[in-house]
Amino acid sequence: MPRFTTLTPETMTARQREVAEHIGAGARGGLRGPFPAWLHSPDMADALQRAGRFMRWGSSFPARLSELAILITAKRYRARYEWFAHHPLALEGGLRPEIAEAVRLGQPPADMAADEVAVYRFCTELHADGDVSDAAFEAAKALFGEPGIVELLGICGYYTAVGLTLNVARVPLPEGTPDPFGD
Repeated sequence: MPRFTTLTPETMTARQREVAEHIGAGARGGLRGPFPAWLHSPDMADALQRAGRFMRWGSSFPARLSELAILITAKRYRARYEWFAHHPLALEGGLRPEIAEAVRLGQPPADMAADEVAVYRFCTELHADGDVSDAAFEAAKALFGEPGIVELLGICGYYTAVGLTLNVARVPLPEGTPDPFGD
């Protein structure tokens, strides 16, 4: 059961309505995921939706790699709704199903491309230790450059905020959707 009060157009402040309308009119097409909770702080919701728009649609990473980073983040925080929302996007973006399944199971995926290995290693180390080894940093730098490393940090950070919000808000999976992590 969701923990935050559901805001309606009648109960929203003018600023909340403005931000809600802006989010709903964009590529997201509505207020789902963390946005109903974030709207309780409309300026934060607005700032995060702008950051999220870049992380999802504006970074230099193809969907296959950005969604791999998102799935790793969702698994780390057991963010069920985040996994539910992004697993199909990862597959549509070209991530092989067996890679996504290995991430879901917490196992190192086999037979990844070099760029997938770099993203996987960087993101799993980052989420495990709050830092990455020199080897993971240099491998990512060789493939993506320093701008790419910054973007990868941004993707992991933004989707950590998303996943934690979804968990704390108790955003439910749609009726009949199995728990991806078996809890």
